[in-house]
Amino acid sequence: MNEYWFRPKAYGYGATPNTWQGWVVVAAAVIVIAAAALVILPYRAQSPAALIVFFAVEAAVLAALWIVCRRKTEGEWRWRWGGR
Repeated sequence: MNEYWFRPKAYGYGATPNTWQGWVVVAAAVIVIAAAALVILPYRAQSPAALIVFFAVEAAVLAALWIVCRRKTEGEWRWRWGGR
């Protein structure tokens, strides 16, 4: 069964969550980025590498979110002006 978790946005580029699974994926990404900020960023005064690690974690989470969203979206991602 291939259920789509996201649907293309009506305006602009991208997709928006359509099911509870899509919302869970988006919420998990936000939680992981917030947790990384709380755990890693306090060490940036002691080590500038902490900032690099934080941005690497953030980039990995956003890349994973983008891949999941693209694969679980019904239809293609393209610029839209309101018409389906």
